[in-house]
Amino acid sequence: MPNFSEGRNRAAIRGIRRAIMTADQVLLLDQTMDADHNRSVFTLAGPPRDVAQAVLSAAEAAVKTIDLRKQQGVHPRIGALDVVPLVPLEGITAGECVAVAQELGQRIWEQLNVPIYYYGDAAATENRRLLENIRRGGFERLLKCLPGEKERRPDVGGPGLHPTAGACAIGVRKFLIAYNIELATPDVSIAKRIAREIREPSGALACVKALGLKLSSRNTTQVSMNLTDYAVTPPQQAFEAVRNRARELGAAVAGTELIGLIPRAALNGASVEFAATFRPDQILENRIDSVRQGEPVEF
Repeated sequence: MPNFSEGRNRAAIRGIRRAIMTADQVLLLDQTMDADHNRSVFTLAGPPRDVAQAVLSAAEAAVKTIDLRKQQGVHPRIGALDVVPLVPLEGITAGECVAVAQELGQRIWEQLNVPIYYYGDAAATENRRLLENIRRGGFERLLKCLPGEKERRPDVGGPGLHPTAGACAIGVRKFLIAYNIELATPDVSIAKRIAREIREPSGALACVKALGLKLSSRNTTQVSMNLTDYAVTPPQQAFEAVRNRARELGAAVAGTELIGLIPRAALNGASVEFAATFRPDQILENRIDSVRQGEPVEF
């Protein structure tokens, strides 16, 4: 699920999409683009080497069109191709995905001069298992501290950043659900407070990462969440925690947003009403089946 630091320039994103589609046996399952986050996320599935080739081609397109010195958005980022999570779905282990991640990182560095950090199960050190540790302070902070601060140097390449494309973080992890809840208030302090109260390690919900963000284009705010283990904290529990706390603070939920897809198992035990907030084509297994059968997917 490669994440790109561009959510406003449609021509640039079309170029990245074309690059992805040049790879054999790769299914493009989903694409999202957000102007406030200034970020686009693609969901791909396929054999490991084909997916790696698709990401490499997309990285080349991103390096040519995205200049982080001019890019601004509410989402943290360190690179034009900011993060590449590899998720084992079927017929492959996490360990085999780590080998794919390492080979992909080496190729991106050698061909594009973009240094690489490894996170999740691909991390070389425990401190880098968490993506937020790598991305702390963003592109601008890394520019200032590299190459001087050895502990923040990339795992591959560097020791400094690519001048316009920054660095890329490649990881192996479980399926993560990126789930955003929009609040009908322009007061970002409410969203930030809720995010702080629910996220781990000190908040109420385990396996939840959360940020409170302002959506200037909509004059609203957002609790942006990553549910890193939906078996521990399913999406309905996260939604209800945010909705209930927002009510206590005088704000209503204006809407929800799923970035990418959601596994069917994540809705096991959910109420009929909550499950109905997700379209059938947002279910991972449904989307894979429909794309395999050649059905068009609208983005």
